[in-house]
Amino acid sequence: MAYEITLITGDGTGPELAQAAKKCIDATGVAVNWDIQEAGIDVMETAGTPIPDSTLESVRRTRCALKAPITTPVGTGFRSINVYLRQELGLFACIRPCKQYEGVRSYFSDLPVDLVIVRENTEDLYAGVEFEAGEEATDRLIEFINGLPSDRKIKTLGKETGISIKPISISGTERIVRCAMEYARDNGRKKVTAVHKANIMKYSDGLYLDTAAQVAKDFPDIEFEERIVDNMCMQLVQKPELYDVLVLPNLYGDIVSDLGAGIVGGLGVAPGANIGPEGAVFEATHGSAPKYKGQNKVNPTALILSGMLMLLHIGEKEAAERLENAVAAVIAEGKEVTYDLKPHRDDPTAVGTQEMADAICRKL
Repeated sequence: MAYEITLITGDGTGPELAQAAKKCIDATGVAVNWDIQEAGIDVMETAGTPIPDSTLESVRRTRCALKAPITTPVGTGFRSINVYLRQELGLFACIRPCKQYEGVRSYFSDLPVDLVIVRENTEDLYAGVEFEAGEEATDRLIEFINGLPSDRKIKTLGKETGISIKPISISGTERIVRCAMEYARDNGRKKVTAVHKANIMKYSDGLYLDTAAQVAKDFPDIEFEERIVDNMCMQLVQKPELYDVLVLPNLYGDIVSDLGAGIVGGLGVAPGANIGPEGAVFEATHGSAPKYKGQNKVNPTALILSGMLMLLHIGEKEAAERLENAVAAVIAEGKEVTYDLKPHRDDPTAVGTQEMADAICRKL
């Protein structure tokens, strides 16, 4: 029986990447009925929304989606579709492997870097609880806070101050730390590191750290440790090979996962999975690169490896391993790869998006 899976084609270079990933997944021999849906700037022009109801309904029905990159305007325009999907579908866990593949240029090419970053998706500063400078509600909030019997005051006025609220709950922390521990156990990992800033934010990050330590007691077979987030960044640059699975609140997870991707060669080789009790969305962690739209130029590796994570999720482990091995072999050979995977970015032997995907299909 074929799997029902939603394919969200995105915008910018998204449709090209979606085509490349789809052909590689199909080449594994796993039968998939793809429900192709749109989201992003392009469909907004015709549908009046960057994410039509039909797209959301498809993901709810299939409970599994592969999503190509979508543009998020900076400062203006619609809110991030990625954030919207995670919150709307309850995708509380973002899992981002950061693995060094032979042939990918990085400062750590000689080290066995193989990290997995587990990021909480629904709380923290990305919960979207914000108050705009100059709004009456912001003035009232500042007045309320300054009226509390506490030495924690906001010493500026609402007309010049924007405020974001940072909610971190016991239940949300328990859920994400348990997810990281179970991932470590299920995948033969030995250690989980909780990352925080509890030395400064004692009542949000402090709660996160205390809760994480309590959850860790249920997993005596997995080593547990903690790191302050700024020290963690330094440690990853100096000795990334010492770390295994990292679990972080939302904002730190977003930042550190890009650092992890940089360690192993960049976002072009960084897949991602967003998982919750009602389904999962798999996506490349890089942007839509609209300036390269239609040029058949960008690296498809991240979305193809996201498809590999999707195959693991639906129980097709053997197919997932073959797909990852095929990607690794093509990159290691270095012949049929995109320009960013060549020793020099102006190498005339670089191939296009679809040609690299075809090479991976031949390896399969």
